[in-house]
Amino acid sequence: MTQPMPLQRLLTIMKTLRDPQVGCPWDRKQTFATIAPYTLEETYEVLDAIERQDYAELRDELGDLLFQVVFYAQMGQEQGLFDFDQVCNAISDKLERRHPHIFGEAEAVDSAAVSARWEQLKADERAEKALHSALDDIPNALPALMKAHKIQKRCAAVGFDWNTLGPVVGKVYEELDEVMHEAQQAVVDEQKLEEEIGDLLFATVNLSRHLGHKAEKALQVANRKFERRFRQVEEIVQSRGLTMQEATLEQMEEAWQQVKRLEN
Repeated sequence: MTQPMPLQRLLTIMKTLRDPQVGCPWDRKQTFATIAPYTLEETYEVLDAIERQDYAELRDELGDLLFQVVFYAQMGQEQGLFDFDQVCNAISDKLERRHPHIFGEAEAVDSAAVSARWEQLKADERAEKALHSALDDIPNALPALMKAHKIQKRCAAVGFDWNTLGPVVGKVYEELDEVMHEAQQAVVDEQKLEEEIGDLLFATVNLSRHLGHKAEKALQVANRKFERRFRQVEEIVQSRGLTMQEATLEQMEEAWQQVKRLEN
């Protein structure tokens, strides 16, 4: 018997899992909303495999992520909304439409010209959908740092942005001062304090963007660096016959500085 093509095999497995008579009870009861958290989890697992350069693991994680797409397509087909072929055609049409220098008559001299045209084409598409704000169609579910970056990038595209670094840095200091002002009140308004902390984070994302970096990635790097150093501090403290709970803050700080010196 001829083996089905890999993609068709996956689609058939998915259809069987959702079959009302013979399907899996867990798969049958899922909805778009209940599957969404798994999609986010699988996406982060793909990113983790890439970060670790574990390409065998990446292959498997990409399969898990593809299964999420197939799952949504199957549910869409069951409800008469869309099917897998329509999902594929939609992205194919979009890619051809947004690359007229490849699939059409337009020309592009460099990557900057391609990016500029890409943004203009997306703006035209938003206008066709009656999405008239530059901020329309930014997903609410994006991680906060990523969403802040995208909001700022959209605003910059229509000219609402500083063109020098000075005011950007000044805004960070201004927001930090406002955070400290609220934090030092005799009776702290926690809601106001939270709002000011958010403004500080937003301003910091803008600084990162102006410097050519994405705050989400920069913070991931910082997280990994802190975790690596902290684990080494734990080892140093343990080598001295102490637990972290037994060590004083001064002892832990001394170990932290030792780790930093070794890294440098």
